[in-house]
Amino acid sequence: MFDDDDPLLARLRQVCLALPDAAEKVSHGRVLWYTTKVFGVFGGKIKGDHSDPLLDRALLFLPYPGERRALEQDERFHVPAYYGPAGWLALPLDSGDVDWDEVAELVESSYRQTAGVRRVARLDEPS
Repeated sequence: MFDDDDPLLARLRQVCLALPDAAEKVSHGRVLWYTTKVFGVFGGKIKGDHSDPLLDRALLFLPYPGERRALEQDERFHVPAYYGPAGWLALPLDSGDVDWDEVAELVESSYRQTAGVRRVARLDEPS
């Protein structure tokens, strides 16, 4: 369900694996990044439309609850199948004009909600 040589996957991998104790695995044909819990997924489908390839090259992430409604108003974001009911959103990465700083912020917000207090504290330590 993904091409391991995909340059978008490689760039997203760099972002995700730069976080403390982040690891990668493949589950159900998708690349997932996690610590104790999953904080990022590469690829998915739109809820209710499993034939549409729109999210095949997307970041699935868990936004801060207070930001979800605003992100849903942005046409770039979609509710992914399976993950959507748990609060996750998807941002397609193959539009050609991806803001990688924004992607890093979205990944970090998802990480902060799933990684645990000690890992988040390490993230906040001065370099």
